[in-house]
Amino acid sequence: MTLFIELGIIIGVAFVVSLLMTFLRQPLLIGYIITGLLVGPIIAGSISPDTFTLFSEIGIAILLFTVGLHLSPKTIKEFGKVSLITGIGQVTITSLAGYGLSLLLGFSHIESLYMSVALAFSSTIIILKLISDRGDMETLYAKISIGFLLVQDFLAIILLFTIPLLSNNDAGNTSLLFTIFQGIILIAGVLFVGFYLLPKINSFISKNTELLFLFATVWGIGIAGVFMLSGFSIETGALIAGIALSTLSSRHEISARMTPLRDFFIVMFFIVLGSHMTFGDIVSFLPQALALSLLVLIGNPIILMTIMGLLGYKKRTSLQTGFTVAQISEFSLILIAMGVTYGHISGNVLSLVTLVGIITIFGSTYFILYSEKIYSFLEPYLSIFEKKGVQEKEIPIQSYNVILFGGNRIGHDFIQTLKENQESLLVIDHNPELIKKLESQGISTLYGDVSNFDFLSSLPLASASMIISTIPNADINTLIHTTVKNQNKKAIVMVVSHDVGEALQHYNNGIDYVILPHFLGGHYASELALLIHKNPNKKEATKEAHIQSLENRLLQGHSHPL
Repeated sequence: MTLFIELGIIIGVAFVVSLLMTFLRQPLLIGYIITGLLVGPIIAGSISPDTFTLFSEIGIAILLFTVGLHLSPKTIKEFGKVSLITGIGQVTITSLAGYGLSLLLGFSHIESLYMSVALAFSSTIIILKLISDRGDMETLYAKISIGFLLVQDFLAIILLFTIPLLSNNDAGNTSLLFTIFQGIILIAGVLFVGFYLLPKINSFISKNTELLFLFATVWGIGIAGVFMLSGFSIETGALIAGIALSTLSSRHEISARMTPLRDFFIVMFFIVLGSHMTFGDIVSFLPQALALSLLVLIGNPIILMTIMGLLGYKKRTSLQTGFTVAQISEFSLILIAMGVTYGHISGNVLSLVTLVGIITIFGSTYFILYSEKIYSFLEPYLSIFEKKGVQEKEIPIQSYNVILFGGNRIGHDFIQTLKENQESLLVIDHNPELIKKLESQGISTLYGDVSNFDFLSSLPLASASMIISTIPNADINTLIHTTVKNQNKKAIVMVVSHDVGEALQHYNNGIDYVILPHFLGGHYASELALLIHKNPNKKEATKEAHIQSLENRLLQGHSHPL
């Protein structure tokens, strides 16, 4: 078979298995691993198995790059003390417990060390997806979870950086210190460029979203390559490259553009991972996998609930937050795979931890989706995790009454009117210069291309009462309407069109109101003419107001209405 046919078969099997996972309301990651288990013989007998390995390495690099985009130090700081204490505390206690349990199960010290660390990390991507699906992103437990998951990601970065250094058996103390120093200089240099130089050219690059995507790809691959040539891992380089872009206003657009690329290649990583397993492995490792899975599914939530109880949080918040650590992370599998690559542990450990991943991800998904029902059942027994008379601090919800797509020309009038009426407003635009100008006026903005579904889906649409699009593109407006109604059926959707037939089609599709500027302008002009005709004394005042408006338009760069 040719590589093309093999790849088609593998993706076809992945699709069928993923359909089953969707029916079971499970993350597709499990489906990918199971696909690898099923198609393992095809990959093993492939005429070019290195190609599948290359695909998986690209997937890891892009995954870590996109994670890095959300790892701004400013973001970590916002979550404060509870994030650091819960993040570091849970990782430390779980690692110690996992190390002891692994030794009891008969594993060596180095194997136990690797497995204990793998059991301590939770999946940021899976948890964020599940919390988002529940519509809980603005809740207290979600904020705390995001905080300590980011702390965990930072700890994972340190490990990804350290393991290759410790694997250099030929390096003496002097050489090791030099390598560490070289790594610090390299990271500092990349972050300096990312934090201080790239923002100066971001406006130019962001004017074209395709150019922005190409730049982000070149930057991520380039920095990863520089790290590899310097003796560090590609994974470390990809993470640092992402962090360096985490303060750019275009980071959300970059992340959205990279998501489809990431999703395709990461599929291959987990399929290749699953292909290393056999049904015989599952049977032989099942007792150990179940023991380790119980530590993650039951032990991790109890550890986190205990820490949060001591910090003064209510038992409901502690339980819901605890459920978010009841699975192992993609980082866990990447770290174990790295250990196998450097010869620290055997492939059997990778198979075992992968099986633990399948079990814990499967179980924790139901914990999170049905956390309210589980809390109702366990509530009488959870008092030991709550201090008496505790009062939780409420978090103000970040939401907007109106979301405006397109802040130029027609959008300018909407912005002024909404500001005068003190409406909570978020403006979305892909013009970086306009974004800068609006931000200087104290208006909440977000840079991005709304034709990108992943970017559009990430917006706070669920809490908005009105969505307005001044973009005269039928396909984009249809996409906006569909996406909004899927998240918020009560929201009023208004769009702009320059074609009568197109406007009628929008109404047929359920859009609430279609603005046709030319017809609307003619209607307004006729009413204005009648007003001046009946009240000639208002002519000069109306004229002066119009001249002032036009001069303001010129200052905004609106020399033409289109």
